[in-house]
Amino acid sequence: MVHFKLIYFPLRARAEIARQILEYAGKDYTEEVVTFEQWPALKNSTPFGQLPVLEVDGKPLGQSYAIARYLAKEFGLAGKTDVEEAEVDAIADQFKDYLNDVVPYMSAVAGFKPGDVNQLRTDVFVPNFKKHFAFFEGILASNPSGFFVGNSLTWVDLLISQHVQDVLEKDLAVVEEFKKVQAHRKMVQGLDRIKQHIARRPEYPF
Repeated sequence: MVHFKLIYFPLRARAEIARQILEYAGKDYTEEVVTFEQWPALKNSTPFGQLPVLEVDGKPLGQSYAIARYLAKEFGLAGKTDVEEAEVDAIADQFKDYLNDVVPYMSAVAGFKPGDVNQLRTDVFVPNFKKHFAFFEGILASNPSGFFVGNSLTWVDLLISQHVQDVLEKDLAVVEEFKKVQAHRKMVQGLDRIKQHIARRPEYPF
């Protein structure tokens, strides 16, 4: 049996997609929580000087999206055909573009970098959220299954629904116009294993 160990900070953030894939697949894994005080001494031992890292039978795999794609392929959450897999990857890459666009706001909210949070919300976060989530809303509107791709769950459903939940907890107003996105989040996070995971996971800040 393959042994998975996920290594990350005491946060949901970039490791949560791996957790949710493993939880949905019903796979056992261990998690090593690295504190921010421990991190400098461990940084150079990771593949790219960053976390998360997934160890697969001791072999380290870096980069959160590479980890997610690997696990999704292993457990049937990458898309049922090559075309579906490409669609999933395209949506995930678009979501990554969105995250890159809102980095100044997210960094200020998290306290990692200085900045006027209210001004950054107005100038950076809201326009970029509306721009990118208009794409996601349209994709969901075109698929009667309620999922982003095909007629079953893929890892990009988990990825985006978790982010929407994070936003809802802090900024309900920006999500209100995206009805399909809200319904999607409710459907995905209502899946039994995901619902159970959310109920018992640690109360990390983000």
